[in-house]
Amino acid sequence: MNSDDMIGRLSGPLSLRNRIGAVVALLAGLVGAVGVGLLWATEPALPGRTHLGFGVLVALCLAWAVYGAWTVTRRTPLFALDRVIAGWLAVTATGLLTAAAIAIAVVRGTWVGLAGVAVAAALATAAVVILVRARGRRAELLRRRRELEDLGDPS
Repeated sequence: MNSDDMIGRLSGPLSLRNRIGAVVALLAGLVGAVGVGLLWATEPALPGRTHLGFGVLVALCLAWAVYGAWTVTRRTPLFALDRVIAGWLAVTATGLLTAAAIAIAVVRGTWVGLAGVAVAAALATAAVVILVRARGRRAELLRRRRELEDLGDPS
């Protein structure tokens, strides 16, 4: 197998499993954005912080929908870039969740609030681990591609 063949194997299109995951992200993001948006639209007299919360939820849902659409429509090699982007989305979402849980725990001052902070922090930790692994995988693939390109370069 020559270097061009090996690069082709490294940079092939997304697997069926990854494409299905991207379609799920697209659909879940759209359904979430529409569902939260409709709920938000039917309750105009909510406090300002609740409007902010609904806006953040709609934005996060739309971000996942855009990610899913981008991933599904890509016809070029991704070299695990899709995983890095998904990791950043997860870190952002769980970071916002953790901040909200901390704010609620401080205002309410109950053990239920502390349990929410613990769950949100666990999710944020998992998201950071996923992001670190995705970045590592992408760096590994890009390094391997450079090595193979150097082998195939006659100069």
